[in-house]
Amino acid sequence: MKRIGVLTSGGDAPGMNACIRAVVRTGIHYGCDVIGVKRGYKGLIEDEFLPFESHSVSNILQRGGTILKTARCKEFFEKAGRKKAYDNLMNHQMDGLVVIGGNGTFTGAEIFSKEFDFPIMGTPGTIDNDLFGTDMTIGYDTALNTVVDAVDKIRDTAESHNRLFFIEVMGRDAGFIALRSGIAGGAEDILVPETVTSIDELIEILEKGFRQNKTSAVIIVAEGDDAGGAFEVAKKVKEKYHHYETRVTVLGHIQRGGKPSSYDRILASTLGYEAVKALIAGRKGEMVGIINKKVVYTPFEKAIKHNKEINRELLEMARILA
Repeated sequence: MKRIGVLTSGGDAPGMNACIRAVVRTGIHYGCDVIGVKRGYKGLIEDEFLPFESHSVSNILQRGGTILKTARCKEFFEKAGRKKAYDNLMNHQMDGLVVIGGNGTFTGAEIFSKEFDFPIMGTPGTIDNDLFGTDMTIGYDTALNTVVDAVDKIRDTAESHNRLFFIEVMGRDAGFIALRSGIAGGAEDILVPETVTSIDELIEILEKGFRQNKTSAVIIVAEGDDAGGAFEVAKKVKEKYHHYETRVTVLGHIQRGGKPSSYDRILASTLGYEAVKALIAGRKGEMVGIINKKVVYTPFEKAIKHNKEINRELLEMARILA
C-alpha cells in the first residue's frame, strides 16, 4: 500500500475535515503518498486528484464542511462511469481508497470495490447516525448540539407567548436526531419515521399538559415522520386543538454546518486513523466503526442494509419526563 486516496461523498457532516486530516497524516506516517479526491465520486470520474502533504491539512480540525467538497454523481451509478473512475485510479497508481460518507457513499463503494477488486475502507460521516456497525457517526453529536441550542432559544419564545411550536429536524428515514434532541430539549413529544403518529394521542399529550398548567409546548418532528412533517402535523393539530397559538420552525441545513464538537473531532480522528491502518493491513470493503468503545469492522453491505434500530424505551421516557 504505497499510495492511497481519500474522498468525502453525500451530505456534508461536521468532523469530515478532522477525518481527512487523520487519513492524510496517518498515511504519511506509514510511508504512503496520500491523494485527495475532490467532489466525491464525481471527482474520481473527472480526475480531480490533489496530492496532499502533512501541512495541506493544517488548521482544518475545527472547521465544518469538507475541504474536499462533496457532490452527488449519477454517472457513478453506471458501469461506464465506474470504469472511468477505476482507470483514473490506475493512472494515478492508487493502491487503496478511504471514503467518508453515509448510505449512498457506501453503496457506491461496495459495488465499486467488488466490481474491480479495489481496496476501499469507509468511515461513517453522516449527521443521521443511521449506519449499522457503529454507535455514533461523524457529525451526529454536533448536529444534536446545534438542534438543542435552537430548541432552547425557541422555548424562550414559546413560553413568553404561550405558543405551541413544532420544530422539524433532519431525518428522512431515521429519527435519531429527533429522539435525542427531543430528550435534551425537554420536548413534550417526539415524532419519528420509525413509529406511527397518532394526532389524537398527540392532542391528548398536549391537553394533559394544559391541565397541569403548562403554558407552552415544543414538539420535535423528524422530516420523514409518517404524518407528513411539521407543517402538516401542525395543521392537523390546530384543527382540533385551540389552546395554543401554533408556530412551525424548520431547522433545515443549519444542522449540517458549524464547528464539530470535541466528541466528533476525536471520533473522526480515530476512524480516519483506523481506516488507513486497516488498508495497510489488507482489509477492504468494510466500514470502520466504534461499538462500546472498541474499533469494529462491518462489511459495506451490512452497514447499509441492516437498519440501526431506534430505542423505543427512550421515546417512552421522553413522554414521561415531559
